[in-house]
Amino acid sequence: MNYGKYVVLILMIFVWSCSGSKNTTDMLPEEHLKYAMSLYNDGDYEEAIKEFQSIILQYAGNPVNDDAQFYLGMAYYKQEQYLLAAYEFSKLIRDIPASPLVPDAQFMLADSYYELSPPYPLEQSYTKKAIDEFQAFIDYFPLDKRVEEAEKKIRELNEKLAEKEYNAGLIYEKMEYYNAAIIYYERVFETYHDSKYAPVALYRKIKLLIDKNRKNEALKDIATFLAKYSGSEYAGELKKLQNEIIASK
Repeated sequence: MNYGKYVVLILMIFVWSCSGSKNTTDMLPEEHLKYAMSLYNDGDYEEAIKEFQSIILQYAGNPVNDDAQFYLGMAYYKQEQYLLAAYEFSKLIRDIPASPLVPDAQFMLADSYYELSPPYPLEQSYTKKAIDEFQAFIDYFPLDKRVEEAEKKIRELNEKLAEKEYNAGLIYEKMEYYNAAIIYYERVFETYHDSKYAPVALYRKIKLLIDKNRKNEALKDIATFLAKYSGSEYAGELKKLQNEIIASK
C-alpha cells in the first residue's frame, strides 16, 4: 500500500475541514488564491492560513503555489508568530528559488528574526540571525529599494550586540576581573567599531592598561583612538596621558 498518498489525502481533508464555510473544492487554483487573499486582506488571518495551506497541498507546481507560500508567511507575520513566518519564508526561498517573490521572502525572513530580537541583556541568537539574513538580502539584491532599510536595521542590531558586550566589560571591571574586562572592551571596539559604544570601550580599555602598567599597549591604543575619534570627549585626556607616558620613558 502507498501510505504516502493516504497521508497527503488525510492532510488535505483536515485542511479542508478546518477551512471557512465557503466551498473551495470546485474552484480553479486562481480562484482559490483570490479567495484566500480576500481573507488575508480582510485581516482574517486564521482562515487565510488554512486556505493558503490548502492551496500549497493541492496545487504543487502550479504558479499560485509561491503566492500562497509567501502569504502564508505573511499571515503568520501579521499574527506576530514570527518563528512560523520565518519558516514559511525560508521554505519559499529554498523550494521555489526562481520565484519573483524570493526578494520579498528574503527581506521578510530577516524582518521576522528582527522582530524576535530581544533586549540586549538576553541571549542574542535571533539578533545575529537577523543580521545574517539582512546581509544576505543586501548581497543578493543590492539594487532593491529596501537595502537602505536593511542597512539601518543591521546598524540597530549591531548597537544592541555592542551594548551587551560593553556591559559585560563593565561588570567584569566592577568585579575587578580586569583582564576579562579588557578582552570585552577590545571586542566591542574590534567588532562594533562604528557603534556608539566603541569609543568608550576603547577608552576604558586604555585606562585599565595604564593601571596594570601595560603602557606600551596603552600607547598603541591611544594612537588608534586619537586617529579614529579625534572629536571625542576623551581625546584631550588621552592626549595628555600619551604625553605623560612618553615623557616617563
